Amino acid sequence: MKRITLNEVPPPAPKFATLHEALIAHGSPLDESIVAALDKYAQIVWEMNQSLNLTRHTDYDKFVARDVLDSLALAGQLKPGDEILDLGSGGGVPGVIIAILRPDVQVSLCDSVTKKAKALEEIVHRAGLSIPVYHARAEDLLEDFRYHAIVCRAVAPLKKLLTWLAPHWASFDQLLAIKGGKWVEERNEARHFGLLNDLQLRKEVEYTTPGNDHPSVVLKIWPAGRKEP
Repeated sequence: MKRITLNEVPPPAPKFATLHEALIAHGSPLDESIVAALDKYAQIVWEMNQSLNLTRHTDYDKFVARDVLDSLALAGQLKPGDEILDLGSGGGVPGVIIAILRPDVQVSLCDSVTKKAKALEEIVHRAGLSIPVYHARAEDLLEDFRYHAIVCRAVAPLKKLLTWLAPHWASFDQLLAIKGGKWVEERNEARHFGLLNDLQLRKEVEYTTPGNDHPSVVLKIWPAGRKEP
C-alpha cells in the first residue's frame, strides 16, 4: 500500500461550488447581473493571485464572508452620485466590489505600492470596469481632487489614518472605515493623541462575519461643526 506524505494530502473541497450558493448561505442574495460581475472579478483576482500576493480569500466562502460582506456594509452608507476614494485598495477590496454593487457611485482606487497599483489596473481592465486607478498616496491625491467619502479596510490603525488625513479634511466629507473587534482601543488611542478633538466619530453599522469572535463595524468620521454627510 502506498504511503501518503503530508505534501500529497489533497486540500479540502471548497465549501461552496458557486458564488450564488455562498451568497445565499451568508444571507446576502444579489441580482444575477451583480453576482456575475462579482464572480468575474473573483476569478481574475484568484488567477493573478498565483503569481502575486493579492488575497488569502481564494474560495467563495471566504470571498463572501470576508470581502463581500464588508463591502456591502460600506456600500450601504453611500448616496447615489457619491464620489469615493478607496484608500490602499490592494486587490480591489472594498473599492472594486463597491463599484460592482453600486454602479450609481463613482469609485476611484489608489495604492502607493507599484506592484499593487499595476495589478489593480489589470483587474479593472479585464473585468471591463471603468474605474480610475492611481499609483499614489491618498494624501497626494487629496491635494488635487475632492471626494464625498474615503473608504478603507485593513489599511492602518485609526491613529495613523487620522494623522495622514488631518491636513486634508477640506478635500473630503467623511471617512468610512471598516474595523474589527479592537476598534474601541483604536478610538481611545486616537482620542489620547488629540486626533479626534475636532472630529465626530460614530459607529454606523455593526455586523458579524463567520469565523470572527468579535463583530465588525463601519465607523463614520467627519469634522465637528460641519453638517453631517
